[in-house]
Amino acid sequence: MKIIFTVTNDLVYDQRMYRICNSLARHGYDIVLVGRRLKNSKELGRRLYQQHRLRCLFNKGKLFYLEYNIRLFFYLLFHPSDVICSIDLDTLLPGFTVSKIKRSILVYDAHEYFTQVPEVIHRKGVQKFWETIESYLLPKIRNAYTVNKSIADLFQKKYHLKFEVIYNAPDYMEQVFENNFSKRILLYQGALNASRGIEQLIEAMVHIEAVLWIIGEGDLSLSLRKQVEMLGLDNKIVFKGMIPPADLAGLTKQATVGMNVSENAGLSYYYSLNNKCFDYMHAAIPAITNDFPEYKAINNRFEISVLSKSEVNLLVNDINKLLNDEELYNKLKQNCLIASKYYCWQNEESKLLDFYAKVR
Repeated sequence: MKIIFTVTNDLVYDQRMYRICNSLARHGYDIVLVGRRLKNSKELGRRLYQQHRLRCLFNKGKLFYLEYNIRLFFYLLFHPSDVICSIDLDTLLPGFTVSKIKRSILVYDAHEYFTQVPEVIHRKGVQKFWETIESYLLPKIRNAYTVNKSIADLFQKKYHLKFEVIYNAPDYMEQVFENNFSKRILLYQGALNASRGIEQLIEAMVHIEAVLWIIGEGDLSLSLRKQVEMLGLDNKIVFKGMIPPADLAGLTKQATVGMNVSENAGLSYYYSLNNKCFDYMHAAIPAITNDFPEYKAINNRFEISVLSKSEVNLLVNDINKLLNDEELYNKLKQNCLIASKYYCWQNEESKLLDFYAKVR
């Protein structure tokens, strides 16, 4: 079976698609992952599957989505496949159209609740366009999966479409972890975009005796660096930029506490279950985490985090509480080790393989 997966990123840092494509390729599927090439895109590493990046004249805004969807349509039309898997709404229309023309199978993988991301909900015309695409196409899809139960339940209730749940968790590996309690290193990893709680975290660092590592880049890269300079926190906050996925786990294990406190900026964030939650868990570092439904559910089962909010005073209190309570810290650390055996790619891979064995 040949499967073409379609995304809008440049493939380099997409851990979920690496896990999915690598697992399927190892089990005999012919896999092609299609994304886009940016001016500053790094060269792609060798994989078990094929990778292809489309070049666009426009790289943001409406013209980008229009151009990319047209280019993707013709790529899919002239490249044979048994299955087209569209990742999120921004690649679904060409996938759906070509699957009808070529009578191939269409799969939808929702990485987020696309119509409720902050970049969309504050632009009503844009949101209306994507809501129209969603309401027209999703009832016509038979094969779908997503990243957590909350989003699966939401779509099932809204469109009567069953979504399987495949968590984006790392491979479980037996490891020896150091006790980093005395290091007092806080870690944020992920996109530096609006509503991620990063500005509040930086402000909170004025009242926290620790070092903060920030891994990633994004729309706020420049403004966050200016904020650090303005607050005189250059000696406490280190921007480490983009780190290749192969190197990220080793760096994460060096931290004391992981930070994962976004704002409640729409249902996509509220129902999120992001990569860093699992990355911190598998690195055996306790976290300060959103009190949103998916994180609450994990914490109720395993207690790996201190639940908090993206408010400066609460962050100061909760971070200092964890940094100064070694007994609590060690308890959460041990729970991370237990939870990582349950939330691991070995378990999710079985669900993925079972899903694709049944697609029709």
